[in-house]
Amino acid sequence: MEQKSQKRKTAILDSVSPKFSRSIIASMVFVGNINQSVDVLLKTSGLFDPFPPEMGTDTAFLDRMHCYLPGWEIPKFRPEHFTDDYGFISDYLAEFIRELRKEQYGDALDHYFRLGKNLNQRDTIAVRRMVDGYLKLMYPNGEFTKEELEEIIQIALEMRRRVKEQLKKLGGMEFYDVNFSYIDMDDMSEHYVSVPEQGGGKLIPDGMCNPGQVYTVSRGKSGMLGVFRLESQMLPGNGKIERTGLGSDSKCKEAVNTAFNYLKANGNRISGSISTSTKDYIINYQDLQGIGMTDKLALPTLIALCSIALGKPVVSNLAALGDITISGTMIKVDELANTLQVCLDSGAKKVLIPSTSFVDFASVPADLMSAFQLIPYQSAEDAVFKALGVE
Repeated sequence: MEQKSQKRKTAILDSVSPKFSRSIIASMVFVGNINQSVDVLLKTSGLFDPFPPEMGTDTAFLDRMHCYLPGWEIPKFRPEHFTDDYGFISDYLAEFIRELRKEQYGDALDHYFRLGKNLNQRDTIAVRRMVDGYLKLMYPNGEFTKEELEEIIQIALEMRRRVKEQLKKLGGMEFYDVNFSYIDMDDMSEHYVSVPEQGGGKLIPDGMCNPGQVYTVSRGKSGMLGVFRLESQMLPGNGKIERTGLGSDSKCKEAVNTAFNYLKANGNRISGSISTSTKDYIINYQDLQGIGMTDKLALPTLIALCSIALGKPVVSNLAALGDITISGTMIKVDELANTLQVCLDSGAKKVLIPSTSFVDFASVPADLMSAFQLIPYQSAEDAVFKALGVE
């Protein structure tokens, strides 16, 4: 289905001339290039970055865009793309489609499907108009099967979600509801539609990780929220810790020292088998989204050190949130709702969260809160126990 949808989408996009597309949707169409590769652009800024700031950062303006066509998916013209057969000239075809604007095809989806609850009114209008336009392009005689209609709904939802994903980066929780879906009315099964270039965002993998591997979500040096991975090793030695991946950032190094010093002072309260004098530790820090390393590293570092020291992995699909001071005081999560949204987008199913963040639960939408198994902790030691699955 995915390969077929891709071919269908390419055929649709290749067939639309600027005059033709304006005739169908009777709206403004912007055509241009992005200035970096898609993966770099998605990590460092957004797909609307090439716009002037007055347009590219105005969420009210961007929210009125129905769709974002992924030009990077469209192949460049080759000789085999042209036909030797007869065809309609564009003026005739545009006039034909203009006449079809008097017909309503968008409501066809109501016969078989219902749009999911995460689509607001603007999303619904955009998707219905795209379904209407695509059906007129592909099936102007109004004859199509349920399966053909489903393909078009998937494409329309993807196009609109691409806009919404960028709005979420700019506007935060106002645009958190990006998990678009449609419901098959025959069996009431719900199907979610992702945005291919974001790969589903599953930076936190399914299943159990290796001992010493921890994922955390917090704000990076650029000011954006992102996912960070810690991987640790333990070797015979005399109690040293080596850090890689932090560069020369003094705040990040200070956070690592905070965790190691806390472990030296309180390791026996966690486990008598943890040694900070006869073992050396190496921890690698990875900024998975290129937003600049976070300095909220003390708690995840402590968990990673204990995990490798005990040879015990953290529980599966876990994101560890929050931080601690040198005395073990818990630091609550900044922008809890936005942070949980990043956890969801990144594949986390369990979230380790400080009890000090409970006061911010009211700011989190109920459906976002219910997407996780929330694991609260009362202290640094409690965070380690629960991260390792120790009751």
